[in-house]
Amino acid sequence: MKEWAGKRYWLVGASEGLGAALAEVMSRAGVEVILSARSEDKLKALSEKLPGPSSYVTCDVSDLQSVQDAYQQVGQIDGVVMLAGVYWPMKAAEVDAEKVEQMVDINFTGTMRVVGSVLPDFVARDAGHVVITGSLSGFRGLPGAVGYGASKAGVMYLAESLHADLRKTGVTVQVANPGFIKTRLTDKNDFKMPFIQEPEEAAQDFWEHMNDDSFKKSFPRLFSLFFRASQFMPDWMYYRLIS
Repeated sequence: MKEWAGKRYWLVGASEGLGAALAEVMSRAGVEVILSARSEDKLKALSEKLPGPSSYVTCDVSDLQSVQDAYQQVGQIDGVVMLAGVYWPMKAAEVDAEKVEQMVDINFTGTMRVVGSVLPDFVARDAGHVVITGSLSGFRGLPGAVGYGASKAGVMYLAESLHADLRKTGVTVQVANPGFIKTRLTDKNDFKMPFIQEPEEAAQDFWEHMNDDSFKKSFPRLFSLFFRASQFMPDWMYYRLIS
């Protein structure tokens, strides 16, 4: 277990779901958490119930100026965790370009806005921890995941590139790839979601990853095995299985 007491971490997308559950876990470990999302009311309510020191700064990851202004208010931090995301289930025959644009802009470009605002300071200090949220849906194309899966594949590639460039420096990059988590986003799904986790369970997996030295963690473990193995399947086999 790493030493967390007194560390300052910026959690972006922390007003509910996985982000709120992770904030609780980190706060109990002695981390000073700075919470960000668009909803000030939710941030305030969460900050007030956390057991350790916390604060909040509203931030809209779709707006670069908003992200940069929020980071200025946050001040020097030891790490950043990017959790913000949006999701709509979508099949190719029912594609909605506006919603796809929002998923790409929030999930992928929003991640780059946050990381791009924080990383120069981390590099200059040769110290810092960047944690990015990918998804099992980003490993290979899935039915009904137009937009979301593509945005998360971009996020995972971004994390890999950052890790490749920074792995021999004092800046640590990690990516966590969860499966289904019970939130208002997955409530939109009209199909059975295998191995679905409660936010608290997923937060524990996320936290365990932050405490180890590995770059990538995909969970739940049993469910993730299929997605990791799918990268080695020939197309005819993979698309027959997922159909």
